[in-house]
Amino acid sequence: MSLLDKVKTQAAQVAEKAQEAGKAGQAKLEEAQAKRKVDGMFRELGAAVYAERTGKTGADPTVIDRLVGEIKTFEAEHGAAGSTPGTGGGSVS
Repeated sequence: MSLLDKVKTQAAQVAEKAQEAGKAGQAKLEEAQAKRKVDGMFRELGAAVYAERTGKTGADPTVIDRLVGEIKTFEAEHGAAGSTPGTGGGSVS
């Protein structure tokens, strides 16, 4: 194998590794964006439940149903989301 062939082989291997690293980075970015999205849904759900339970004006129980449905859909696509109630993260006792 000539020196030029060796250089071409090594360049191809480096390019392949860079492409794999790029794909892994993209997957990690998408995972972080999905987590941010579901965190927002949980925050909105908490606010809606609080408003409903405390009798705040403007509390809309359909918002709770919608958010629960969206979170279920998210979990079907991405796996379990959030943490178990009562295991930290500012849970109410």
